[in-house]
Amino acid sequence: MPVSEGMIAGLIDLNRADGEGLAAQLTGQLRGLIASGHLGKGRALPSSRQLAADLGVSRNTVTYAFEQLAAEGYLAASHGRRPVVTIDGGERIEGAGTVASSPRAAKPRLSAWASKLQRTDWPMSYQAPFKPLRPGHGDAREFPNEIWGRCLRRSAVWAARRELGSVNRLRLREALAHYLATSRGVRAAADQILILPSAQAALTLIAAAVITPGDEVWVEDPGYPGAAAAFRACGARVSGISLDEQGMRRMPGPAAPTLIFMTPSHQHPTGRLMSLTRRTEFLRASRPGRTWIVEDDYDGEFHYDSRPVPALQGLDAHGRVFYVGTFSKAMTPDIRLGYLVAPPALVSTLEIAQRHIGLIAASHIQEALAEFIADGHFLAHLRRVRRLYHGRRDHLVAGLERHLGEVLSAEVPSGGIQLVARLKRGRADQATVKRLVEAGVVTRALSSLALGKPRDHGLLLGFAAWRENEISAALRTMASCF
Repeated sequence: MPVSEGMIAGLIDLNRADGEGLAAQLTGQLRGLIASGHLGKGRALPSSRQLAADLGVSRNTVTYAFEQLAAEGYLAASHGRRPVVTIDGGERIEGAGTVASSPRAAKPRLSAWASKLQRTDWPMSYQAPFKPLRPGHGDAREFPNEIWGRCLRRSAVWAARRELGSVNRLRLREALAHYLATSRGVRAAADQILILPSAQAALTLIAAAVITPGDEVWVEDPGYPGAAAAFRACGARVSGISLDEQGMRRMPGPAAPTLIFMTPSHQHPTGRLMSLTRRTEFLRASRPGRTWIVEDDYDGEFHYDSRPVPALQGLDAHGRVFYVGTFSKAMTPDIRLGYLVAPPALVSTLEIAQRHIGLIAASHIQEALAEFIADGHFLAHLRRVRRLYHGRRDHLVAGLERHLGEVLSAEVPSGGIQLVARLKRGRADQATVKRLVEAGVVTRALSSLALGKPRDHGLLLGFAAWRENEISAALRTMASCF
C-alpha cells in the first residue's frame, strides 16, 4: 500500500552499530520500499535535506542513497528537484528486499552427491583441534624450515627469468622419477608424472578421466573416505571390499570393476601390508584398458621393521596402475603438493583434463621442491624422521599395553604414521572418541571409516606428529577416561 511522504522516514530503521554503514542500510531499505510497492512509480521522495533531518543522519548519507538508486534505475534525479520513483514494484526482480526483514532463503537444489556430504565423516566431522594423538600427520616441528625457506626464496628470485612452460615442471618430474624408482620401485618416465595440489586432487583427476556414471568402483572397507567421495562425485557405484590380514580381499566371484582403489603399502587405516602374492592376484584379475587400479602410497616413505615391498605400479607390465603420492606426510601439510604417476596411454588426456579442472600446483613451489630433492635435503630429512617415528611408534605401543592393555589391543604396523587400537568388550568407539576429545585427546573412530555397516570398532591413533612426552601424557588422560 502506498505511504504518505511523512511516513517514509517512519518505515526506515537505521542501526548505527551495524557494520554495514548507514548509507548502505538506507539504500537497501529504500530499494525494498520501491520493490515492495510501498513507493509507487511517479512518487516524489522528500528532498535530501528533509529526509536527512527526519532520520537524523548527514545529508551526504541520503545523497549517496539517492545517487545509487538512480544509477540502478529505481529513481530519476536531477539538480534542484526531488527524486522520483521510476518503476513499479513488479518491474524489478522478485524478492529485491523488504524493510522489516530479509526473505527466507530458498533451500538450494543440490546434486545427489553434494546432498550426502553432511552424512560422511570426511574430513573429520567434529573438526578436532590439532592435539595428541590426532592421526594422519607427521611432525612439522622436525622439518628443516630454514633450508626449505632458502629453496623457496631462490625459486621466487628466479621466477621472473624462467620461461613459461608445462604446468608440471620438468625438474621436479625428473627428480621424482629418480626418487620413486630407487625408493619404491616405480617404473615411469618423467613425463608420466603430473604435479597436483594434493593426493585428493589426483583422485579427482583420475575419476574425471576414467569413470562414467554408473561404473562400478571397489574401495577398501574400512578405508580412506576421500577416495569414495571423489569417485561418487563422478557418478560411480562404490562398493566396499572387506579386509583380511593382508588388506583388501580379492573378490573371486564378480567381474572386475572399472576401477579398484587400494593402499597396499600401509592399508588405511589399519596399516596392514599387502603381500606380493596378493598384489599379483589383483593385477592378473584386472583387464588392461578396462579395469584400472589406483595405488595410493600416502605414507610409503615410512617403513620400520623390514625392507618395503615394491610398489604395485612397478609390477604392472600393461599400464593398468595409477600411482598416487603426497608430500604432506613426509614434509609439512601446508606445502600442498601431491603427484600422480599415470599409465602411458592416459598421460596426454590427463594433462588436458588437469588444465580444464584447474588442478595446478604453483610453479615456484615445484621448482623449490626440485632443488630440495636434488640437493639431498629431502632424503636426509626422511632418514632422520624415520628413526624418530619408529621410536614414537614403539613408545605408543608399549604405553598402550602398560596403561590400557585391559581395554585396547594395538595392531602394530610395519610402518606409517598411525595405528589402530581395537576396543575390547564390545565398546562403542564413537562414544569413546567423543569422550576422549572432550578430555583433550584427539583420535578417530575406526567405525567412522566404514563404507557401510561398521564391522570393527577401535581407535585410530597418530604417533608420528607427537613427541614421546606428549604421547605419555595423552595415554595417562586416556587411562583416566576409561
